[in-house]
Amino acid sequence: MDLDEVKRIGVAAAFKGAGVLLSRFGRIEKIRHKGTNDLVTEADTGAEQAIIDSIRSRFPEHGFLAEESGLDHGSGGDRWIIDPLDGTTNYAHRLEIFSISVAFARDEKILVGVVLDPIGEELFTAIRDRGAFLNGRPISVSEAGPVSESLLVTGFPYDIRSCSDPIIARFTRCLEAAQGMRRLGSAALDLCYVACGRFEGFWESQLKPWDTAAGVLIAREAGGRVTDFSNQDYRLQSGQLLATNGRIHEEMVSLLSEERSE
Repeated sequence: MDLDEVKRIGVAAAFKGAGVLLSRFGRIEKIRHKGTNDLVTEADTGAEQAIIDSIRSRFPEHGFLAEESGLDHGSGGDRWIIDPLDGTTNYAHRLEIFSISVAFARDEKILVGVVLDPIGEELFTAIRDRGAFLNGRPISVSEAGPVSESLLVTGFPYDIRSCSDPIIARFTRCLEAAQGMRRLGSAALDLCYVACGRFEGFWESQLKPWDTAAGVLIAREAGGRVTDFSNQDYRLQSGQLLATNGRIHEEMVSLLSEERSE
């Protein structure tokens, strides 16, 4: 399969989804709660359908794993992993930090990643073993280190009220160790910002495959290192994710250690 063509279709689909999000930004009428802090709007579902329809018109046999509509196996090993609106809470509050994440996988291996920030007009892309790009220009992770000279970013799971102790313990250790800390609300953008050197490290737990599939490939292709908190290779079902520029990775693993959180 021509991965350049796959990327082109993924980018076009992301822009279709962006059209839906931008047309409804600031004009959301209904917000539904999937959980206490887990929101979904008509923009999420509308953008997801636009993305899927766009891809399916070119690849009708492909499967899909999408945040709102779930899993469609398709007729082979090719699958698209889609988050139509990463940063729904921001979007619902008219905060202009959100993204669209589209990844293509064959036999569970991510081959193409696309993350689009429709407000900032930034398009992050990667093809496996061919590097990462921002608006068509090559990007790479920063060379900063150690953690004391690093800007970090993190996120919190939707059910933080039921598991706050270890999360707050990790946050506190990293906050005390780092030069600075941010919390943006879009894991896909967090990963892309590590990829282009804006952050040195990002960590979060209880993430879903659609949150990370495209961003992880982009971060790795930009020279980043991505594992779980135990320094094991990150997989889409890992739950825990640590992405860094590589230079601070071991120090971050130590800061995030489960043993230190007890």
